[in-house]
Amino acid sequence: MRGVEFQEDGFLVLEGFLSAEECVALQQRIGQIVAEMDVPPHCRAEFPPRILNKAEEQQKTQDNTEYFLSSGDKIRFFFEKGVFDEKGNFLVPPEKSINKIDHALHAHDPVFKGATHSSKVQAVARSLGFHMPVVVQSMYIFKQPRIGGKVPAHQDATFLYTEPLGRLLGLWIALEDTTVENGCLWFIPGSHTSGVSRRMVRTPAGSMTGISIRGSDPAWDNSLYVPTEVGRGSLILIHGEVVHKSEQNLSDRSRHVYTFHLMEASGTVWSPENWLQPTAELPFPPLYT
Repeated sequence: MRGVEFQEDGFLVLEGFLSAEECVALQQRIGQIVAEMDVPPHCRAEFPPRILNKAEEQQKTQDNTEYFLSSGDKIRFFFEKGVFDEKGNFLVPPEKSINKIDHALHAHDPVFKGATHSSKVQAVARSLGFHMPVVVQSMYIFKQPRIGGKVPAHQDATFLYTEPLGRLLGLWIALEDTTVENGCLWFIPGSHTSGVSRRMVRTPAGSMTGISIRGSDPAWDNSLYVPTEVGRGSLILIHGEVVHKSEQNLSDRSRHVYTFHLMEASGTVWSPENWLQPTAELPFPPLYT
């Protein structure tokens, strides 16, 4: 594998990592999961609509935050804005309403567990020198046609921080063709060498927000970004500190992706301030089986 290129740029595209049939299998399985989903109560609007008082607004914020913060060892659904009416009914087909499904498909669903722990994934990890990789989280991202929102420029280690740095790897598998029009990834090559200046951390128990942002990102030069269009089945390896983003999907085509993160567990400290923490029920599972 082109390890030198990955170390220089902070990302690497491996075309044809999954076959078309393997991509279809993951999409079909996610379709079944969506068909069987229960819409979380906090996602449904109250009818008739009314203005919430301050206490109710705080409770709603806490409910939403808790739903996210407790999703690390579960399969949970996060929706695009404006997909429910005043009665809490879908304004679009349910399968077109979801932004993403987080954060433990790799642990609880056999199909995604198999894809995450496949011999091909293990071979990639070994080629990059991972000795004791563990799976930290997984996400299925839909990037819905026309409404799939942009993801601002960021470094994954802002949210998944390790000491030392350089121990986090994102694997981003395109289940459909990704283009500039439907929201492909954009990278700043070589931007993984300057550390992390912003972190999202948990706040003390009982606080209303649950999370806070520490520090700030530098003003990254927009002219440095390069679009990374890839075909269906491609794998993009993402260094934990490389700067990347995606724009809104303005096309009539979705951009389905299965992505997950690995951490080298040997000699690494997972920050106790990270929003995501392993639990007794779900410690970070070893990749190698």
